[in-house]
Amino acid sequence: MKFFYAVAILSGTIIGAGLFALPHITAQVGLGVVTLYLLFLGLISILIHLFFAEMAVKTKDHIRLPGFAKIYLGLKAEKLALFSGVVGLLGAILAYIILGGEFLSGLFGEVFGGSPFIYTLIYFSIGSIFIFFGIKAIEKVEFLGVLGFIMVLFLIVVRGWESIDFSTVMEVGEGFRGDLFLPYGAVLFSLWGAALIPEVEESLIGEKEKLKWVIPVGIIIPVVIYLIFILVVVGITGAETSEEAILGLTNHLNNWVIGLALIFGLLATFTSFVTLGLTLKKILWYDMNISKHLSWAIITFVPLVLFLMGADNYINVISFIGAMLLGIDGILILLMYQKHKGLKHKFMTYPIIMVLLLGILYNIVYNKDVIMNIF
Repeated sequence: MKFFYAVAILSGTIIGAGLFALPHITAQVGLGVVTLYLLFLGLISILIHLFFAEMAVKTKDHIRLPGFAKIYLGLKAEKLALFSGVVGLLGAILAYIILGGEFLSGLFGEVFGGSPFIYTLIYFSIGSIFIFFGIKAIEKVEFLGVLGFIMVLFLIVVRGWESIDFSTVMEVGEGFRGDLFLPYGAVLFSLWGAALIPEVEESLIGEKEKLKWVIPVGIIIPVVIYLIFILVVVGITGAETSEEAILGLTNHLNNWVIGLALIFGLLATFTSFVTLGLTLKKILWYDMNISKHLSWAIITFVPLVLFLMGADNYINVISFIGAMLLGIDGILILLMYQKHKGLKHKFMTYPIIMVLLLGILYNIVYNKDVIMNIF
């Protein structure tokens, strides 16, 4: 049972905002390109998570990535890990605010009227209240929200099976001459759960040797779910697939099915928004000695200001986080592992470091506008 619980923690955390971005990206670049990214980056993610897990098992409990960076690489690495962690969490919160606002608008927009912008502000306000009062009960339903959405996904497959055109799935992206790098950041974001490795390791008390199996299974499950979700959504909506995937299904499936999908999508994004906010609140408050109320203000209003400044495309946001900030985290983990195991393992770490570095450099050079919008 500890094994299945650990897999559930890892998979349930990994499956998040990235899920909803992949069908739209697939509709642009093609199923083959996205599948290759999922397989290639899935393998890289498994290796990085396994390397981190090996260090976690041999290090005392209740230490997170900045603490590991300090132990293995020194104070500068700790500060870099804190920076990437804080900025990455702020970016993830921004992504959930954007996505949650769209889901809330899809649920209530036609009934009560109002623009998606208004519903985003409502979503943000409610989540900010939860974070301010530290309502931890929301964490307990996070996995249930993801599980509920998976059940709704199964329902969408059943109800929409007759509407799925697999030839359409194979045709999308044909003749694409745009940016083949487009899926990189979003796919990496969709497969990342390294921050949870210490918690997963601590949950396997007395059975920590099973961690080497928990990680591959915990990452393969999201890959399979992503591919099913892509096939269903793109098979139904084709090139017209919407950015958040669900609203584009409105004209093809029963309203009650779409309503359920929006409810569970809203629940999954809201619980993640609050959980990430509470996590970041602890980091700012305890690790960086920022006052409780100022920590809350940073967590809530920095993403809101970024949104008001024009960072309102959640695919761009998660692509930036995946390519830049998770790339930094991955490189730190690989350097720590190399320090832990010795230079003889550099043939395993250097190629992956080069991939992550190229991702960071490409993102800086070719996505200046996206970076400017986020900052």
